[in-house]
Amino acid sequence: MYTGCVEFDLLLPSDSRSLKAKRSYVRPICSSLRKYEVAVAEVGGQKLHGRTTIGVAAVAGELRHVQDLLDTCERHIAGRPEVELLSARRRVFGPEDE
Repeated sequence: MYTGCVEFDLLLPSDSRSLKAKRSYVRPICSSLRKYEVAVAEVGGQKLHGRTTIGVAAVAGELRHVQDLLDTCERHIAGRPEVELLSARRRVFGPEDE
């Protein structure tokens, strides 16, 4: 079994200066990522206006499948015109990891 996770640091549009406005960007992004059958959550930057960190986790029987899922999610986020992807931090764990 392989597990992988990636954290996306996102810069939101300038009109996301309230929690309500920020959520109007974060919720659709999280929902759109779930179609890839991954776990998704806002994992950081909750108190920052205009910034957020979204975490994605995937589990599969093969390393290549986990890598493909995380690659697909990263391309999806990078292709969204309303946000700027500042960084993506990825980790993958397999049976040889303790």
